[in-house]
Amino acid sequence: MLARARAGDAAAFEALLALHYRYIFRVAYRWLGHESDAEDVTQSVCMRLPEAIHSFDGRAAFTSWLYRVTLNAVRDLQRRRQRQGRLADAVAVLAEDSLPPEQEDALHIADLWRAVRALPEKQRDAVMLVHAEGLSQAEAARIMGCKEVTVAWHIHKARKTLREVL
Repeated sequence: MLARARAGDAAAFEALLALHYRYIFRVAYRWLGHESDAEDVTQSVCMRLPEAIHSFDGRAAFTSWLYRVTLNAVRDLQRRRQRQGRLADAVAVLAEDSLPPEQEDALHIADLWRAVRALPEKQRDAVMLVHAEGLSQAEAARIMGCKEVTVAWHIHKARKTLREVL
């Protein structure tokens, strides 16, 4: 199916897209934390894919390559938002002492991921790939284009920063 899609077979491309659409959305949502932003990125990736698929060389798994394409689209959106002076995350306004304990736990987790998304790019990438996506440090290194030890160092620095912030 992949070879046919790369060769221009529209039906094969449509099938490939249908197979990976939820994957693209899940990756975008994990990085951005907002459904509407993830939908925008997913649509952007779908629009880029017909041209971008020609750069897939088969050295890595298709999903690893697709992850990288999606991550690039996420970064494009974040850069566009920064240029426009908007924050990537909206801050929820909550009434004091009005939340049950399980919602407080959920808010703590949401705050943690919000803080992770605010980390410097390399630290954020390493944490998201290893801890949010469940990839090994070796897999994260392949996606980030660096050595495994560098991923470990970025995670170490991120933990230090998060301890200070949180």
